[in-house]
Amino acid sequence: MKTFLSALAVAGVTAASAGQAMACDKMEKVTSAWLPIMQTTAYYVALEEKLFEKACIEIISNKMQSPNHIIDALVGGRADFGPPGAAAGIAMLAEEKFPGTFKVFGLQGGGIKIDRINDGLIVKPDSGIESFADLKGKTLGHVPGIQWRTISKKMVKAAGLDPDKDVTLTDLAVAMQVPAVAGGSVDATLSLEPVGSIAVASGKAKRAMTNPVASVIADPFYSGAAVLTTKFMKERPEVAAKVVEVIDEAIDLVNADFEKYKVIIPKYTAIQESQLDLLAQPYLRPFYDLNETDLNSYQAFVDIFYEFGVMKEKMNVREKMLKKEDLAG
Repeated sequence: MKTFLSALAVAGVTAASAGQAMACDKMEKVTSAWLPIMQTTAYYVALEEKLFEKACIEIISNKMQSPNHIIDALVGGRADFGPPGAAAGIAMLAEEKFPGTFKVFGLQGGGIKIDRINDGLIVKPDSGIESFADLKGKTLGHVPGIQWRTISKKMVKAAGLDPDKDVTLTDLAVAMQVPAVAGGSVDATLSLEPVGSIAVASGKAKRAMTNPVASVIADPFYSGAAVLTTKFMKERPEVAAKVVEVIDEAIDLVNADFEKYKVIIPKYTAIQESQLDLLAQPYLRPFYDLNETDLNSYQAFVDIFYEFGVMKEKMNVREKMLKKEDLAG
């Protein structure tokens, strides 16, 4: 698969030769929409290592504050791709409403068996909340949007509570989650990294549970995805192929030496330099290496939207994954 992509990326560089600068006859403009979370680390590395420039791509980089905004930008034609960290669930909800809009070319998350943190139940240091079962009559904050609202409902239901009656769910922007817990406006949050790391580092909150979602929905659990719009793929297949190649290369760099590359994370997220030692390495899966375990996990996640009536029909995620022939032009 890498060989295929390399053949298409004729104006750029391959994973084996990314360090060698090449003259570009033309710089292709490509627009991204991304969320400032740990799952997006490969994109930060691609920017810092100038991998897009080496592939003759000029990136127009749009930072978003919620997963919904990323998908809205892609559906609305204001972005060509969502780098790692785009909302894996919302992308499929948009696919149901607008069939044929996306192809997924990577997954990101964490898991218990692989010992990579994706999410946590965040509470005050002196809180008596130890699990979702302790949330009856309390308020739970989560990343804004239907994806994390549905995940939160699943977690509450799995703990034996009624998500519509026993717990008050509320949208909270990523940057507001630790302050909300510390200030008492919510009793807990279900938060993505690096929120848990920030909470621990600040001393204002703690993780009551680590990777709770993986313990209920799928292990590993992928809440993030890298997605291309089919419009971008059809109109500029060679450029789309180069984007996939660049992201795969950046993922390989992160996976091989996270310690080296984590120093750039404060530039793009709320993490501070003093908190770097506490960061949990994200679990990043590149296009070329996606396997049945990954696809089964993704399917289990998407199935919960049908379970809670957010999707009208079950969806086969395998039909939504990028295939090499999609980029053949």
